[in-house]
Amino acid sequence: MEFAAYFPIYHKLTLKEQALLKSSVSKRRVAAGTMMHNGADDCVGLFILSSGQLRAYILSDEGKEITLYRLFERDICLFSASCIMSSIQFDITIEAEKDSELWIIPPDIYKELMDSSAIVAGYTNQIMATRFSEVMWLMEQIMWKSFDKRLAAFLLEESALEESSVLHLTHEKIANHLGTAREVVTRMLRYFQSEQMVRLTRGAIEITDRQKLKALWE
Repeated sequence: MEFAAYFPIYHKLTLKEQALLKSSVSKRRVAAGTMMHNGADDCVGLFILSSGQLRAYILSDEGKEITLYRLFERDICLFSASCIMSSIQFDITIEAEKDSELWIIPPDIYKELMDSSAIVAGYTNQIMATRFSEVMWLMEQIMWKSFDKRLAAFLLEESALEESSVLHLTHEKIANHLGTAREVVTRMLRYFQSEQMVRLTRGAIEITDRQKLKALWE
């Protein structure tokens, strides 16, 4: 079964538990821009990404977004099944950043496995700890790093993900990732351009001096 290759602890489960997963798991294809999960009241199930890219973010009362983390091939998202975990008291939104394929384990099935299997419970705690560390890292960046450093790091990360020095991103999109206003992003990108680190064109940002960006971040 293809799913078994994407769920790391599958072969550690009992035959009964494996059979339960086989009979309940489903695969879904989604287009870029699809909203996959919207807050604590939307309990879709556990996501296991087989291809593509998802983004998890939080939304303030004023409508400001900030990206918490991203999900890539073989990553697992627990927050899409947040209803089975009483310790989660905040709303997370998950959207597809690229065309994606993912496996979905229904929340009631995963809850049953967590309650009956120490292996699943331990693995769940491990995933939670990893996500918590990522969120804490983000908080440290927001609190202690100046915006120019955060923007430089974001541009370098995007360039690595897209394997290109030309990034087709709007200033609004960058602002949503970094939790700030579009005007702040625009001002800083213009500064980067004046320092010949980037070149701005309509709908795109070209990194022209990667070393300068790295030096700024470091």
